[in-house]
Amino acid sequence: MPAIENTMKTKLEAGKPVYSFNVSLTRTVATPGIAKACGFDWLFIDAEHSTMDFDTMSAICLAALPLGITPIVRVTGHESFHATRMLDGGAMGVIVPHVDTPEQAGQVVRNCKFPPMGERSMTAPAPQLGFEAMPASDAIAVLNETTFVAVMVETPEALENVDALAAIPGVDSLLIGSNDLSATMGIPGELGHERMAEAYEKVIAACEKHGKHAGMGGVYDHALMEKYIGMGVRFCQGGGDTAFLISAGKERMAFLNSLS
Repeated sequence: MPAIENTMKTKLEAGKPVYSFNVSLTRTVATPGIAKACGFDWLFIDAEHSTMDFDTMSAICLAALPLGITPIVRVTGHESFHATRMLDGGAMGVIVPHVDTPEQAGQVVRNCKFPPMGERSMTAPAPQLGFEAMPASDAIAVLNETTFVAVMVETPEALENVDALAAIPGVDSLLIGSNDLSATMGIPGELGHERMAEAYEKVIAACEKHGKHAGMGGVYDHALMEKYIGMGVRFCQGGGDTAFLISAGKERMAFLNSLS
């Protein structure tokens, strides 16, 4: 058994949806505890659209591991070091943006999985194993099983290739980047557009066919979230630290201003 369970992956495999607390503004190791207290299942730690460095992201991942809230990092590129440095630093999975072809998805898996599934390099005892020394064969088996790999669908090309993307062994999820996909489809910001709904249908069908988890990113309107989750999305972004702070702050100030 793994020293630290990927609780998010376990819940997904039980057929239940999981929701993230998105980390882009906060830089504190208290973040995982706050997200856990709110009831979120996993952390979406965003390297692509923030200025966080590796050490900061690793510290947040390490703080999350013993709390049972799964740290997942969206990396910045396809090169192996983007993913492997975060996995070595405590992330229990990665989300890779701008994956358009099955060849790219296959390389992502090879970057993130140890042999025989992939080409990831061995390192010192892993944080995900509680830093316990284990025989290499046992460590490889556990880490290959618990490491979660998601690739993002953000272009019409990726949408055309979703069946082939979902068929790649080692890919756990196809995550729709709704804002980028709508922009590249020529309907920027129209996340409820009929063509976006068709895109969700296509990704969900491919994931169900191949036993993968359909993901939803960038959709926070409650009615749309309910619609796409009802259609079969399971790997979901729940909301971000910046938006939560602004929303709560505005609500409080509206109340205080009403007293004067």
